[in-house]
Amino acid sequence: MTCPVTGAASGPVPLSGPRFATEPAQLYREMRRDHGPVAPVLLDGDVPAWLVLGYRELHQVTGDPVLFSRDSELWNQWPNIPADWPLLPMIGHKQPSILYTVGERHTRRAAMIAHALEAVDPFELKAHAEQFADELIDTFCGVGTTDIIAEYAMLLPVRVLARIYGFSDEQGPGLVTAMNDMIDGRERALAGQQHLATSMMALIAGKHEAPGPDVVSSMLETQRVDAEDGFSDEEIAQDLMVMMAAGHQPTADWIGNSLRLMLTDDRFAASLFGGRHSVAEAMNEVLWEDTPTQNVAGRWASRDTRLGGRHINAGDLLLLGLGAANADPQVRTDGSALTGGNSAHFAFGHGEHRCPFPAQEVAEVIARTGIEVLLDRLPDLDLAVPAADLTRRPSPWLRGLTDLPVRFTPTPTSAFGEVR
Repeated sequence: MTCPVTGAASGPVPLSGPRFATEPAQLYREMRRDHGPVAPVLLDGDVPAWLVLGYRELHQVTGDPVLFSRDSELWNQWPNIPADWPLLPMIGHKQPSILYTVGERHTRRAAMIAHALEAVDPFELKAHAEQFADELIDTFCGVGTTDIIAEYAMLLPVRVLARIYGFSDEQGPGLVTAMNDMIDGRERALAGQQHLATSMMALIAGKHEAPGPDVVSSMLETQRVDAEDGFSDEEIAQDLMVMMAAGHQPTADWIGNSLRLMLTDDRFAASLFGGRHSVAEAMNEVLWEDTPTQNVAGRWASRDTRLGGRHINAGDLLLLGLGAANADPQVRTDGSALTGGNSAHFAFGHGEHRCPFPAQEVAEVIARTGIEVLLDRLPDLDLAVPAADLTRRPSPWLRGLTDLPVRFTPTPTSAFGEVR
């Protein structure tokens, strides 16, 4: 196959393999060089799709929900997809969640979610995050070493989210395992999805009987008021699964990736002593350079069209290359320069299907609080291994560290559970 953009001999790129973990930026540059801003890729089982690498092209796709629909039923590959395909949790078939709802019904569902999240008191949210952060740090602060990913970042977001949704604190660890299995898209993906679905339906049943000041009860109240043409329990459960998955893993990776940047990058050499402004700056740089959500499935062409010099057939799947678009040299002419707070990245998507603003605010509060509490409690935090030894999860979808070993001066535990 000859690339029509460059004339180079190049075929579809498998969306798998170690390079997505070790050098995704270089891989995206090579794909852009060989294929242009829209590259042919192969998913598990050699299923074809397009990866949108260009910033402008991604803006076009996400800004036109009619031509590039979120309705996965349009996919022309469904006849070739087996029932046990590991990516089914990420590319749902006949899935009644907000991810695949379009038009006016999507607008109403998005409003229901935004209303429920807007009702979360930001001061209470921060207090929850501080409490759980302190409790987690208390488990390792007297030792002098820990793995920030396994012992902290991967535990904090879901504990906070579970509380504001209405789960008991004890259910958090099981939800972490289930969501990680589902998001990784491998052999335990379907089992993880089932555990999460069962947990959500049980929570909804309980909140019907005993509502409380929580996100789920707020959504059920909207369901009750709009009963004539409202949303079923199954639809609300699906939306809760989407919210929990999108709110946990990327936030955990945002914490880990930000701390890695602060501990390893010369541009942040003074970050650990530079106050909280440095935390915010590092978090914003991560959303540009090391965004937790690298690629998203997806959009489906509602008719034949052209994009980035490519002919796109009706029903073709387009994957949103958020990480690649953020690094597009047409918008990041100097990739080594700090962005200075510029927030025009694609980390939260774009268009009517982007992450709702209240959800972004919840994630930012959890991540920033988690980082600030950690640095307050362990001010001499440092890497325990060479930076070159840090490894990433082998996933093209989410970019996060497998571990982040650190050392620090052992410190006493806090007043357990006390609001800071």
